[in-house]
Amino acid sequence: MKTKEKLSDKVIIAIKNDIAGGRLKKGEKIPSEPELMDLYQVGRSTIREAIKTLAISGILRVQQGSGTFVASKVKDETLNQRLRRADFEEVNAVRALMEKEIVRLACIHRTAEQLQLMQELLRKRNDAVEANAEKRCADTDIEFHITIAKASGNTILADIYQSFTKVIKSFFSKREDQTIAHFAKSQHLHEQLAQAIALRDEESAIHFIQHILDNNY
Repeated sequence: MKTKEKLSDKVIIAIKNDIAGGRLKKGEKIPSEPELMDLYQVGRSTIREAIKTLAISGILRVQQGSGTFVASKVKDETLNQRLRRADFEEVNAVRALMEKEIVRLACIHRTAEQLQLMQELLRKRNDAVEANAEKRCADTDIEFHITIAKASGNTILADIYQSFTKVIKSFFSKREDQTIAHFAKSQHLHEQLAQAIALRDEESAIHFIQHILDNNY
């Protein structure tokens, strides 16, 4: 299920991408409202809201009687900023690539302490499910996956993954199906994933993380 997102946010992302990619240059006039409405398949109010937001941020300049112009380039962004304006499907695709490499490396480099922490977090995750504590369950779930990322032994990969989890958490927090029942259905998969890592079974670990990803768990 796709994340719920304001239509104006999608338009903002698209215009920023066009500016960052050089398709719209500084000083250049952007398409008219009717053209933008047709391009993005949204209403006039959505276009106006997006333009207003971009104008407030200094990226666009609205000139009465002349149109709307690109006022500045999209500035160099941090990874977190880039991820937050990215499309969910793009973020999730990169996350999937990372997750599989992370669990593979974790099977090789995990320590006894990290395995113990994984088990502790799984117990907390299950306790949160039984207590119907949705936020606590989501937070513990993320901690569990971050622990696996750290167990990969690659600190850069783990740092990048943590940036992804912040964005993924934001996306999933808006999902209607992100409920305790959703977490409960995936508890056994997370337990099997931890067991595969403990056994250094790369094939099984990748199988379980793929199952988790396929079902947006």
